[in-house]
Amino acid sequence: MAFRGPSTEIVDAAGSTVVPGLIDAHLHLTNLGLKLRQVNLDGAASLEDLVERTAAFAQDSSDDWIVGRGWDEYRWPVRELPTHHALSAAISDRPVVLTRVDGHALLANSRALAVAGVDAATPDPPGGRIVRDAQGEPTGMLIDNAESLVYDRAPKPTHAQLVRATRDAIAECNRWGITAVCEPGCGDAELAAQTELLERGDFSLRNYAMLHDEPALLERRMRDGVVDAAHGGRLWVRAIKMYADGALGSRGAALLEPYSDDPQNTGLTLAPREHIEQVAERALRAGFQTCVHAIGDRANRCVLDAFQSVLQRAGRNNDARLRIEHAQIIASEDVARFAELGVIASIQTTHAISDEPWVPARLGTARISRAYPWRALLDAGAAVANGTDAPVEPANSVRSFLAAIARGGADPAQCMTRPEALASMTIGAARAMFAENLIGSIAPGKYADFVMLDRDWMTASPAEIERSDVLATYFAGKRVY
Repeated sequence: MAFRGPSTEIVDAAGSTVVPGLIDAHLHLTNLGLKLRQVNLDGAASLEDLVERTAAFAQDSSDDWIVGRGWDEYRWPVRELPTHHALSAAISDRPVVLTRVDGHALLANSRALAVAGVDAATPDPPGGRIVRDAQGEPTGMLIDNAESLVYDRAPKPTHAQLVRATRDAIAECNRWGITAVCEPGCGDAELAAQTELLERGDFSLRNYAMLHDEPALLERRMRDGVVDAAHGGRLWVRAIKMYADGALGSRGAALLEPYSDDPQNTGLTLAPREHIEQVAERALRAGFQTCVHAIGDRANRCVLDAFQSVLQRAGRNNDARLRIEHAQIIASEDVARFAELGVIASIQTTHAISDEPWVPARLGTARISRAYPWRALLDAGAAVANGTDAPVEPANSVRSFLAAIARGGADPAQCMTRPEALASMTIGAARAMFAENLIGSIAPGKYADFVMLDRDWMTASPAEIERSDVLATYFAGKRVY
């Protein structure tokens, strides 16, 4: 109160719980905003439902391409990857691209396949798979790096669309009490849209942007140097995002042993160890952080091996804070290596809930105990940061916290304590973006980012937490939700 002046606003929390502004350590900001204006396939109950939703959207849309996202075949009566035939029959005049919930597989109609030149003679690209029928014809399903065969032919969002998407995504984040995010995968177009909003003063979020693994982009950005807490602590550009493997849902995650429900398949390698090492070492010497997507135990081991080699050559005395994004299935002997190497496990607790219906079949009973190993990582002394992976999952901070302490029906032995769960969404996530001195806790000298909740997550029952609401979100001392 000694600092109170004539214009000071006094806010009575009226018994609500106040926590630091929540930080989502892995949220695809631009893609979240784009999805809000595409075909919404979240919860689609069948292939027929998917086709109906898409056809209804196309009827009201003048877009040259119809784009959607969010379907999950494990919600369907027949739990199999779809083929394009019903979709192609419903929409034949325009290309249609519908991305699976995890973003690592897509369904394209016949028109999109034709525009992309994908046919029976098209070879699988490195790190990708074209799903084919018994006659060798493409079914319309493209996995991981094969997605680019269609994506490269689709029109890119305009600058105005990217600005709108970013603004929409920020509002969605603020609604859930999120005041800072780490955005995996940004390029010049996304950053230009964000810069416009930043210069307008219309950016109530702190974004730690990770650059796409594109040689020309990295060359230019490394030459220009890091962007550190620019625009009043709203933008960082000092990290790089790579992909070691695909996703578990589409059987692209790289496993040490074959999939239990696909014995001929051990997943996909999207970037070999040599590439990860080369980029990570160059980044470390230039002052950039390296963040690598790794879901399967083979991919996690590959990235840990690469990081260990790089640190021995270039960075043992540096505060590298190398990150593995997802860290979902880890061999028991590799868990302790996270702490030994100082590698941050950037996890998404809600995946344990969403994956629960099908992951036992993917991994089998022997491996399931090594999936989503949060307790093991924490007990080993590893640093943990939590995110939603939106738009793969909703940008729902309540669900993230609840999953961390309860995990749905998954192994309760791997749960976090409530203080650990909150820390993973605040100070732990802040440290993962080199911002723990600016955000992540309510303290003198830090930005005034905080959230009011209608109940105390430290004492409420899981059922009460699930019903809890964000009452208000304050960013830099101003109410933004």
